[in-house]
Amino acid sequence: MGPRFLVSISVLALMSVAAPALTGQTHEPAVNSRTPPRTAWGQPDLRGVWDYRTITPLQRPEDLADTEVLSTEEAAKLQDQLLTRRNNDQRPEEAAKDVAGAYNDFWLDYGKSLTEDKRTSLIVDPPDGRIPALTPAGKKREDARKAAMARPAHGPEDRGPFERCLIGFNAGPPMKPSGYNNNVQIFQTPDSVGLLVEMVHDTRIVPLDGSTHPPENLRQWKGDSRGRWEGDTLVVETSNFTDKTPFYGSGKGMRLTERFTRVDADTLLYEFTIVDPEMFTKPWTVSVPMKKNSEPIYEYACHEGNYSMLTMMEGARADEEAVKK
Repeated sequence: MGPRFLVSISVLALMSVAAPALTGQTHEPAVNSRTPPRTAWGQPDLRGVWDYRTITPLQRPEDLADTEVLSTEEAAKLQDQLLTRRNNDQRPEEAAKDVAGAYNDFWLDYGKSLTEDKRTSLIVDPPDGRIPALTPAGKKREDARKAAMARPAHGPEDRGPFERCLIGFNAGPPMKPSGYNNNVQIFQTPDSVGLLVEMVHDTRIVPLDGSTHPPENLRQWKGDSRGRWEGDTLVVETSNFTDKTPFYGSGKGMRLTERFTRVDADTLLYEFTIVDPEMFTKPWTVSVPMKKNSEPIYEYACHEGNYSMLTMMEGARADEEAVKK
């Protein structure tokens, strides 16, 4: 996070000149009503920077098991509880836990409010607002992954791809609100859509030309995405994942369907459904309202070349030596 902040400050003057070139696709006709704008070629206009910060949890808290939507008073109470719980300026007494916290609250940007509809979870299906249970095969795989992460890393390949700055942990697919960098910039042409996620400046190009996914033996960390329009909703289907980027326990057989619907001038509704019968006992769906952001996205430099990996490996060796004593 630190390098991104420093880079942003140092190039602010340059960006003020360059921003029109970088964000030229975000310009759109003035909108004086709630009617979503359209492109010159007639599609709903999804272009621009969209902010998906929210403190609404992905899963419904267990103490709200029977409550799908909160009253205004209940929402205010939950909001206060979540903000207090996520305040990283509350330092633990144990040094190891303090260091593991990594950032104080200044560096985090979860947002300050629940979604406007006051839902208790971003998961809208199953009705209980919780991630479905893993299958026996899914649980076995997840247990093995956690055991591998618990031991000292033998080498960089033992650290997760998020920690190694290879992809962003909220960049997707699918995208989800997280600790910071909760922005995506959408570029649009008649035959393709580009999704530039702020986290690790991760980019996906989604063809809209009716082409099919490659053969199953051709797999990518972010899968293979293909899009189409269903009325005024952009539907993006992604398959051909590997097992290197699990999403809450998903496997390489996950099929992801994302839906982008511009509700009004300032709101883009983002929904995604995960189907992975090998790993989850049932499909599940998440709904995230995104808000228009007038600010540009600045480059996020994760670890500036990952020079921290050497320190992580040194720490792992020190842990091993401590066990021997």
